[in-house]
Amino acid sequence: LKPDRLAANGLSPQEVLNAVKDHNLEAAPGRLGQGSKETYEYILKYKGKLNKNEDYENIAIKANTDGSFLRLKDVARVEFGSYTYTAANRVDGKPVAGFAIMQTAGSNANEILTEIEKQVDQFKTTLPKGVEPIIMYNSKDFLDASIHQVVETLVIAFILVFIVVYIFLQDFRSTLIPAIAVPVAIIGTFFFLQLFGFSINMLTLFALVLAIGIVVDDAIVVVEAIHSKMEHTGMPVEQATTSSMSEISGAIISITLVMCAVFIPVGFMQGPAGVFYRQFAFTLAIAIMISAVNALTLSPALCALLLNDPQGEHGEHGKKTGFGARFFNAFNTSFNNLTKKYIYSLKFLIKNKWVAVGGLVLLTAASVFLIKKAPSGFIPTEDQGFILYAVNTPPGSSLDRTHNATEQIDKIINGEKAKKNLWVADGLNFISNANASPYSAGFIKLKDHDQRGEISDPDQIAAGLTGKVSQVKDANAFFFNFPTVQGFGNVSGFEFMLQDRTNGSLEQLGTNTQAFIGELMKRPEIAFAFTTYAAGNPQFTIEVDNDKANQLGVSITELMQTMQIYYGSSFVSDFNRFGKYYRVMAQADIPYRTDANSLEGIYVKNKSGEMVPVKTLVTLKRSFGPETVTRNNLFNAVTINGTPKPGYSTGDAIKAVEEVAQKSLPRGYGYEWTGITREEIKTSGQTSFIFMLSILFVYFLLAAQYESYILPFAVILTIPTGIFGVFAFTGLAGIDNNIYVQVGLIMLVGLLAKNAILIVEFAVQRRSAGRSLLESALQASRLRLRPILMTSFAFIIGMLPLVWTQGASAKGNHSIGMSTVGGMLTGVVFGVFIIPVMFVIFQYLHEKMPSRKKKRLQRQKLEAELLAAAH
Repeated sequence: LKPDRLAANGLSPQEVLNAVKDHNLEAAPGRLGQGSKETYEYILKYKGKLNKNEDYENIAIKANTDGSFLRLKDVARVEFGSYTYTAANRVDGKPVAGFAIMQTAGSNANEILTEIEKQVDQFKTTLPKGVEPIIMYNSKDFLDASIHQVVETLVIAFILVFIVVYIFLQDFRSTLIPAIAVPVAIIGTFFFLQLFGFSINMLTLFALVLAIGIVVDDAIVVVEAIHSKMEHTGMPVEQATTSSMSEISGAIISITLVMCAVFIPVGFMQGPAGVFYRQFAFTLAIAIMISAVNALTLSPALCALLLNDPQGEHGEHGKKTGFGARFFNAFNTSFNNLTKKYIYSLKFLIKNKWVAVGGLVLLTAASVFLIKKAPSGFIPTEDQGFILYAVNTPPGSSLDRTHNATEQIDKIINGEKAKKNLWVADGLNFISNANASPYSAGFIKLKDHDQRGEISDPDQIAAGLTGKVSQVKDANAFFFNFPTVQGFGNVSGFEFMLQDRTNGSLEQLGTNTQAFIGELMKRPEIAFAFTTYAAGNPQFTIEVDNDKANQLGVSITELMQTMQIYYGSSFVSDFNRFGKYYRVMAQADIPYRTDANSLEGIYVKNKSGEMVPVKTLVTLKRSFGPETVTRNNLFNAVTINGTPKPGYSTGDAIKAVEEVAQKSLPRGYGYEWTGITREEIKTSGQTSFIFMLSILFVYFLLAAQYESYILPFAVILTIPTGIFGVFAFTGLAGIDNNIYVQVGLIMLVGLLAKNAILIVEFAVQRRSAGRSLLESALQASRLRLRPILMTSFAFIIGMLPLVWTQGASAKGNHSIGMSTVGGMLTGVVFGVFIIPVMFVIFQYLHEKMPSRKKKRLQRQKLEAELLAAAH
């Protein structure tokens, strides 16, 4: 619209809009001849809505006295343009139209993305010359890379486990039996995953990697027990299998129940953490149950079919002079010497129980200390080949000024070797998901990990770019890694809302926010904190002279509508073109809305039909205020984002924010955690509860198994030996106590309990057979040392690929790999010494209980009577 032309012709903008609406409509006038005796019926058609520039230009606004018509083109300029001009997008300096595709709940991301890629390949052949599609971010790339890496780890872990088992069993046939157990358990697990509606994702694949080291355990125990029985008694394979299974079936069942019981409480977890735990834990539990069925059925059958007399095999090793035989002879000699030293040390510890108890107390105290010292986290931010950044220009900056600033930033980013593509969206505030001229957002797509040069980690690249871009005037830029879990905020790090609960002014909220951020920046845990809230945007407050407006017959409603149409915009009508829906919008042309002086050319029609200058009724008073206002829990609020410094976790940053808020926030101000930070805080309380609940489930199962409330402590009290290793190794590796470490910790409860059960179960059998406590403990330890070391080191070696992996999902791999390797290593090294001592202590207390002592005397009396009757 051209306000001066409208005023010259005595028109208000509302009259123009009404004329456009009157000409741009759909109508169905009807039919001729319907229901009559005429031969034909005729449909009456109206041309419908206008969809071309010239159609709108020729709309008659009013008839002149000379018979001519005033048309829209005489008072306005018509163009076929954009819906909004508040943002501009470009990729690698070229203009683009960008859009995002989001999957619906329950759909398969991989299938959707594959189909999208096919559709893109199809429609790009129909695009005009010079127009090309480019996929800036595709979660399938990260997903495929992560799955490929996990599958590769799966294969490597299987090979390493196979080698470890072969070294201990020293027979290919014997090694083949545990090796067969792995694919049977994995394939069986896939069947149940489908049954329960789980997908093949990072969590289930992680669980399967860990399952390799676990599912071989039961098969190893079976093969080793049968091997040992044949070697020491000379029994044939079938008889040795039957005899061994009668001894170890109870232990296998106990181990399986305990391992599964550890994961049952996980089903009670809520929120995103519950999704992580449930899929991970239930996948493992399924694999473990299938493994137990294999150990009780398939593995004994395979032993009877495949195993030969071990005496002959060892004789052959002795006769051969090859490297393999010499290696196995040396290994067996070393292991036998190790066993002798182990038993000798065990005798000393059992006789001097205070040493073992003192060591356990020290390990427990050290574990508690390390847990408190360990930085807390939630979900590690993975390398997804993508970096985000937000740009703020001075409040009130135009889109053109923001564009000039971001072009300078473009040049710096283009000099980064790791950069592949750069998408810039000027006018987009992606922190608050709003469009505003002083803001811009950038999306940097990185090259493949091995093509990025010396610095390949996204966090390091982002930190380097933050320093380089700080030299750009008129712009503050903050670079972030892309969040691993989407849907909980747009950036990684921490996020919270600062609330003004006093209902104070927005300007004071902005001042207090900046002061609070300044205090946060003083903390060593925080790299930077920022907000996009700015209360200093230049504004004009409209002051209307109501008395004068009433005197001149001007309606305030009419006045405000006129200003809104000219300086804002107004929806008039709509039409369809190219099969798409378009809006017809009215607004003053650009030259008529550049600054405050443009008010002088604006007129409003009064009740008498006269044109009144708006300037005579309105005064503009300069002021300052925010572009947008956010409310949280009914309070005016500001979103604050930040990231921790290298070496600190999000948990450290959360504590720092809480401490600063307690000391420096004004009275009446509060804060509320949002996004992924809120979930991290909610989860921290649940994890401790679930961990204790898992131990409680294990205790009740063992109490039922041993028919004792005391003996299970011989198993439970060995768990701190593994907890110490988890936090010692993760601390040395600089890994925070995140969700993957916590999952590994819960899993270790079952694994460490398994080792203890192998010794305690066999020791209880020997004690029931009339052996002394010392002899029962020593025999169980001697016979179970080999399977414990074999299964434990098979698990540890199987986890090593997770520790040294690089690229996609590396941080999750490192977290779960380092925690399980460290926990299992210390759990085995210390556990094999502490478990027998705990058994002696708690078995002694168990037998000293009055009811137990009475039952034991009755059993001994009955056995004596039966023996006398037999003679």
